[in-house]
Amino acid sequence: MKMTIKTGDNVVVIAGKDKGKSGKVSKVYAEQNRVLVENVNVVTKHQKPRSQQDKGGIIKKSAPIDASNVLVVCPVCKKATRVAHGEVDGKKVRVCKKCGASLDKDFVKQTKKEAKKNVKAQDLKGAKLKAVKEEPKAEEKPAKKTTAKTTTTKTATKPAAEKTTKTTKTATEKATKTTKTTTKVAEEKKETAKTATKTTAKKSTTAKKETK
Repeated sequence: MKMTIKTGDNVVVIAGKDKGKSGKVSKVYAEQNRVLVENVNVVTKHQKPRSQQDKGGIIKKSAPIDASNVLVVCPVCKKATRVAHGEVDGKKVRVCKKCGASLDKDFVKQTKKEAKKNVKAQDLKGAKLKAVKEEPKAEEKPAKKTTAKTTTTKTATKPAAEKTTKTTKTATEKATKTTKTTTKVAEEKKETAKTATKTTAKKSTTAKKETK
């Protein structure tokens, strides 16, 4: 079975308990489709001394991982990529899918200039896309704030209007009460005046009778 990963490649783990760790490939097991990476998938083993010179004990060492859980790191763009194949000077070479640089150490220098140009072009495209995405977001935010303000002003004006109507109602009620009291007082004064006139008339009649 052909392997796209070779000994000496820098590699990143993309799955499993050691996801995110990186290291150098120290050995490749092509038949099992497995790869041995430094300081990845570390296992403890109880080793017995095979001779008098050997020392037994608990030893920690890295165990092989499945090759599908690993991606090669490009030496030029320094990104984890899948491996493609191309030709350099009539020879088949492993190539980075993102920048086009060679992953084989012998041909890195020949493809480095073109790879750097591709990396710069990709960075410019990424920066333009970010700028285009950020512009509408910045415009939308103040619009949301204004709508929130308008709703708050509407809700604030409603209780104010209700308060003014309540105050006008209470004022009118107070005015009607005062007018009623004044009219009652005036009527009472008229009645007292009438009774006073009646009493004076009676007194005058009684006085005339007595004189006779």
